This record gives sequence, structure tokens and C-alpha cells, in this order.
Amino acid sequence: MMALIAGTVASCGDSSDPTPAPPPPPGGTGPSQVAFWLTNADRSVLFKKQNVALNFKTESNNNLTIDLDTTQTYQTVDGFGYTLTTGSAYVLNQMASASRADLLRELFAVDEEEGTIGVSYLRLNVGASDLSPTVYSYQDVMGAAFSLAPDQTYYIPVLKEILAINPSIKLLASPWSAPAWMKTNNSPRGGSLKPEFYDDYAEYLVNYIQGMKAAGITIDAITIQNEPLHDGNNPSMYMSAQDQANFVKNNIGPALRAANLATKIILYDHNLDRPDYPISILNDPEAKQYVDGSAFHLYAGNISAMTTVHNAHPDKNVYFTEQWVGAPGNFSEDLKWHMTNVIIGSMRNWSKNALEWNLTADPNNQPFTPGGCSTCLPAVTINGNNATRNVAYYIIAHASKFVRPGSVRVKTTLLNSQNTEMFNTLQHVAFKNPAGKKVLLVLNETGSDQTFNIRYRGQIVSTTLRGGATGTYVW
Repeated sequence: MMALIAGTVASCGDSSDPTPAPPPPPGGTGPSQVAFWLTNADRSVLFKKQNVALNFKTESNNNLTIDLDTTQTYQTVDGFGYTLTTGSAYVLNQMASASRADLLRELFAVDEEEGTIGVSYLRLNVGASDLSPTVYSYQDVMGAAFSLAPDQTYYIPVLKEILAINPSIKLLASPWSAPAWMKTNNSPRGGSLKPEFYDDYAEYLVNYIQGMKAAGITIDAITIQNEPLHDGNNPSMYMSAQDQANFVKNNIGPALRAANLATKIILYDHNLDRPDYPISILNDPEAKQYVDGSAFHLYAGNISAMTTVHNAHPDKNVYFTEQWVGAPGNFSEDLKWHMTNVIIGSMRNWSKNALEWNLTADPNNQPFTPGGCSTCLPAVTINGNNATRNVAYYIIAHASKFVRPGSVRVKTTLLNSQNTEMFNTLQHVAFKNPAGKKVLLVLNETGSDQTFNIRYRGQIVSTTLRGGATGTYVW
């Protein structure tokens, strides 16, 4: 898995780290120094804290070793989460208020004990997405007043319930299409933005950000267009890299600046097979001055392309903003692929966040628009007041609960007993969170048990993961 280890080199120790290893308990026994949260591929354990003593010791063995070096740091993390689509909010709104409150607290509350997963980042749709009950914009008729009314029945109220639980959650907003009258085909599906309406669309997006702010909702960032090279969705809009560059430098960038809005501009928001798209825009200094970074999905390409974009413009950020699970799903295979790519892979390739796709839907994966995704398995399926947690729930939980916003990725290296770097069997990434705790995520991608060491400042803890299992280790 060479693609997942960008920016790492072999390391045999951490002698210059000023943070000491945890002191061993007397006699090497007692409470565990390392908290261990586990999900097994067969669902026998689902993100559960293990009652096992894992204590650092000064010893050696022939196990594979994941070595942590907290003196070598990489990107700062903004968070982990999902897209709160209009459809997500719709099904949440159908729950009894007490049941919804319990589920939202489980998803968004920050608590190190069991019972919450601390989601810290949400993507929102600007106007409808393909997982909305209807296709709509905030200005469906040319000359009409801009209005957030379509979102005021349940979308904004549910979002405000979430913000009451976690006021610091970061919000990224993505449009699936401009209003149809601004487009070449006068349709919400396909077509492209007419040049004569570039200023109108910039004003539309500014009005959205200001309207949400007036409702008590701060939009941290926007992408210019969801999947700009895919114009077959409903809604959707084609936007070439050159058109996006022109819109950023001549319209939306100046408009946000004139409105004194700090909302970040994030490019592209599409597959990793086209790193040239955002790079070409960032190569234009007039556009680059307005841009915070670039966003990616992985329905095509390789996760390592995030490093390609990072290396081309290391002063700009990269983000991972969407990955679906296809219903009905295969828990073990989905867990392995998404942990390898969406969580560990994106983080090892400089991403500041990692988002799975839809947060909630009903048992038929509804609502969705005509022609929208009918097989998008949500993180949580809601049937009345009952919630079923699907694989995306656990994928995000393993990162979101302890890799809090402001955490910094640190160097990890997988070594064999001869201190030679290895690139297989155990996928891994580690962080130092704002509380000073070390958080290590490990996936055993093999089909058999793997016993390995975690080494920090010359001491080791030995642990075992079953085939396909994921572990989060915190100390």
C-alpha cells in the first residue's frame, strides 16, 4: 500500500520528544495506560472500549512494530464526519423529539466515555442535493428575492439542534447546481453556468452565507461546485477548471472579500483521478489568492493524488469531502476499504478532514431526487424512532471521538524485527490531540490475527487485532 505512506521515512526511536512516556504502574500491573477501542470485521465488537491492560514496558520481541515519533509533525486536522443532506434532516425531523435528541447527542457530543462518537465536521448542500426530497434552489425564478425558506422547515432547525450540542462543529457548504435560470440548459440537471450570470451566482452564494449567519449558523468554507465534471446527477452542473478559475478570481473571491466574509473557498470537490483540475487553478496567482485549498472524492483515482496536489502547492490545504457506501453494503470489506483509504489514506496524504457521505436515511435509502442515488447507504438508517448504525458510523467513530479538531498528525513507521520499514499488513496513522494525548488508528488488512507492538519513546505495548479489525489506541 505504497500510496498511503506519503511523507514518511523509517524511524527507530523518538529520543528528542519532550513528552515522556506514561509511567508504568507498580510491578507492571494495574489500570491500562492505553485505552483500546475495537471494531471487528464480523461485527462481534462494534467500536467498544476493551477491558484489557495495555501498559508500556521496556522489552523487545520479534513482532511487527508501529513506531511513533511525535517530533515529526504534518497537517493539523479540522475534523471527521458526514454530509447532512436535506434528506438526512428530513428523516431526523420525522423522529420524536426525545429520540432525535438522543441520537444527535450520540453523534455529536464530545465525551471520552462510551455512548458518543464526537462528529466534528459536517458538509451541507446549498440548495438541493440528489439526496433531497425535492429539487430546489433559493431563487428559482429570475428576479425573485433570495430566500432560505426551503430549508427553514426542518433543515435549519435540525442543524441548530446539532450546533446546540457542539457549537464548534465546522460546516462546509457545497452547491450541486446554480438556479436553473442561470444555466445554459435552464435545468437543474446538467448544463453549465452562463458567463453573464457569474456575478449573480456569486451574489447568490454570498446571500446564502449571510442568511445562514443570520440564522446563527457559521459556514466555515464553501466548495464552488459538487462534482463539477459529473453533469448527469439531479441536480448537477458542469464546470471546467478554467471556468472555475475565472469564477473564483473575478466573481466569488472578490464578492466574499467585499462582503467581509471569512468563509474559505475550496476548489474542485471531485475525484482524485484529476489532480490537474485544482492544480491548474492554483497555478493562476489571481485565483490562488482567494483559495484555501482543494477537495476530493475517491470514486476514481488514487488517494496518493492528494499528496500530488499538496506537493504542487504546499501552502494550500487539501480536504476529503465525500465517499459513499453502496447499499446493502458488505461490512467487512467496506470497513477495510474505507479505513484504508478514507481515514488512514487521506490523513497520510495531508487531508485536513475525512467525510463519509449521507448521515441518515430511511430503510429504503430515501429520500432522493428523481435520478438521484437510490443505493447510498447512510451512516444511520432511521425507521420511525429506531436507529440502525451502518458501517460508515463506525468508520468515522474510530477517528472522530479522539482525533479532535486541532490534532496534529505525527510520524508513524511500521518496522519488522530488523527495523526495516514495512508497507503492508497493518495500515496506521497517529495524532497528538489538543489535550496532549496520542491517538493511533490501526487496521489489520489481512485475514488472520496480527500481534504487533506500539512503540513510543523506546517502550512498547503489545496488542492483537483480528483479521480485518480496526483499533483506536489512546494514551
